[in-house]
Amino acid sequence: MTAPQSSKFPAREGRDPLTPRPVTVKRGVNPHAPGSAHLIMGRTEILATVTLEEKPAPHMRGKKEGWLTAEYSMLPRATTDRQARERNLQNGRRYEIQRLLGRALRAGMDLRFFRNQTLYVDCDVLVADGGTRVASILAGHAALHDFCDRLIQKGQLTDWPIARNVGAISVGLLGDEVRVDLDYQEDKAARADLNVVATDAGLIVEVQGGAEEGALTHEEYVRLLSTGTAAVQDVMREITRQLAVIQGL
Repeated sequence: MTAPQSSKFPAREGRDPLTPRPVTVKRGVNPHAPGSAHLIMGRTEILATVTLEEKPAPHMRGKKEGWLTAEYSMLPRATTDRQARERNLQNGRRYEIQRLLGRALRAGMDLRFFRNQTLYVDCDVLVADGGTRVASILAGHAALHDFCDRLIQKGQLTDWPIARNVGAISVGLLGDEVRVDLDYQEDKAARADLNVVATDAGLIVEVQGGAEEGALTHEEYVRLLSTGTAAVQDVMREITRQLAVIQGL
C-alpha cells in the first residue's frame, strides 16, 4: 500500500518512501566496448563502458594487482537547462564523483586478475533526475559484469574476477520521513541525504553526505544508514536478476 504523502514535500509518483525507483539494465549495448551497460533508474539514465588498457597505472608498476579508474560526465542536455560540456570545465563536483566511483568499483573487483593492466570505467549521464552518482555505480558494476562475462566466454579468464557485488543508493530525510532513492525534487527538499555504497551482503563500502539544514542526531544518521544499506540489497537483487540474461554476446 502506498504511504500517504505530506503536502509539504514532493509526491513519490505511486511508490512508498522505502521503495527505490524502478531499475532496468541492459548489457552489451556498445559494440565497440569490451563491456557496457545502459541503466535506467526512474528518469535517470546512465551509459557505462569498460576499457582494458594493456599497461599499468604509474603507481601500480611492479605491484601484484592491476588498477581500476572511473570517469564521469554529464551530457549537455541531461538536465532541464543545457550545461556546457564538462570536459571544458574545471569541475570539482565531477572529480569528486569520479573518485567515489573508482573507490566503489575497485571494492568489488579482484584486480589480481589484471596485473600490469588498467581498467577504465566511463559513466556518462544521458538523463539526470537525481541520484546520478549512485546510478553510475550501479551501471559501472553492470558494465564490469558484462566485461568479465565476455572474458569468461572467450576463454581469456577461467575464474570470476568480481569478488563482491557492490551497489549504491541515496537515502534522505524529508521532515522526519526517511526516503530512499531520491529524485531531483526530493533531493532539493531533503534536510539530510546520504549516498550509501554497500555490497549485496549488506557490508558498507562508503557513505557520503550529511545534513543540509542544521544537524542530525545519532539516531537519525543510523536510521538513514541502515535503511540505505537494506535498499542497496534490494536494488542489487533486481540488477543481478537482470544481468543473468545474456545480451549482446
